[in-house]
Amino acid sequence: MPEESDVAGGTSVLTKGAGLVLRRAWIPLLIVVVLALGGLVVYRARGIFGTNNEITRPGAGLAEDAEPFNPKTVTYEVFGKEGAVATINYLDLQANPQIVRDAPLPWSVRLTTTATSATATVVAQGDGDNISCRVVVNDQVKAENTSQGVNAQTFCLVKSA
Repeated sequence: MPEESDVAGGTSVLTKGAGLVLRRAWIPLLIVVVLALGGLVVYRARGIFGTNNEITRPGAGLAEDAEPFNPKTVTYEVFGKEGAVATINYLDLQANPQIVRDAPLPWSVRLTTTATSATATVVAQGDGDNISCRVVVNDQVKAENTSQGVNAQTFCLVKSA
């Protein structure tokens, strides 16, 4: 296509068209270039700093998984008048509620965990006039409570066993 000279300025029509396109499109082109460079920088930084989740994901086999250590033994005890029965609610060491109905007193359950912390909670209501509960962690009494009255009810709570 032949170039036509502008009489006044001596520029071609094609040069004016390219300048017009560049004048209108330079901001979107700049945005595309910046986004491409930013993506490249992020990609390279992830490679340099090693953000590969397979290294730390449990069971991936790439990192040595921590072995359970320092097991804790939690014992719930509920006691009252000999021959009395109670309804006992407690949280197991995964914080799942458990219920034992018409449990003869004294009653106890022993649970073991390797978790660093657990919440120990027991609630009991008996058919006698007094009832007591106790939470023992690694042979140390952490909580103890006694209630008296008709169909006595008691609870013991250890926030961090």
